[in-house]
Amino acid sequence: MQDKLTLKQAVIVEGKYDKAKLSSVLDALIITTDGFGIFKDKEKKALIRSLAESVGIIILTDSDTAGFRIRNHIKGFVQNGKITNIYIPQIKGKERRKEAPSAEGLLGVEGMDTEVLRKALSDADIIAQADGRSDFLDNARMLDDGLIGSPNASYKRRRLLAALGLPERLSSKAAAEIINRLFSEDEYTAALSKIN
Repeated sequence: MQDKLTLKQAVIVEGKYDKAKLSSVLDALIITTDGFGIFKDKEKKALIRSLAESVGIIILTDSDTAGFRIRNHIKGFVQNGKITNIYIPQIKGKERRKEAPSAEGLLGVEGMDTEVLRKALSDADIIAQADGRSDFLDNARMLDDGLIGSPNASYKRRRLLAALGLPERLSSKAAAEIINRLFSEDEYTAALSKIN
């Protein structure tokens, strides 16, 4: 099994199956648009804008009409920051979990062979060197800091996310993943102190 590719940029995909597929290839923050859900989700748009400005984003949507609509919508609301577009080839077929092919009969990100995805990412020349930053915020730390496992944990987590300029409705898992990618341990600790 090959090592995962490490990216410092956040990768934007359409759905949870795309995210699952890419997670087998990438060590990166992967955000889903929930298909066309991104069109109305103000918090997710704010998060994507913030990611584009801080670490940069990579848009990797399906190569069908819907994928291009979502891609163009993201490019439209991200005014500042770095956007890298990566495209998958248009390959006819259907994903294993589906009973029928998509409307256009094309495989999406989830249906791509992992080597095709690796090549698309490698060809884009975006592979980052590991910056030595470790994931300091894990479940044990979140428990110790009162962000999970206590009656007021969700309230405290929402306040912390607001202090960091992140969407308040992130799940605890998503919050940890994003904080680990975007903030140093010192920045996290300072924000936590501010809300305590």
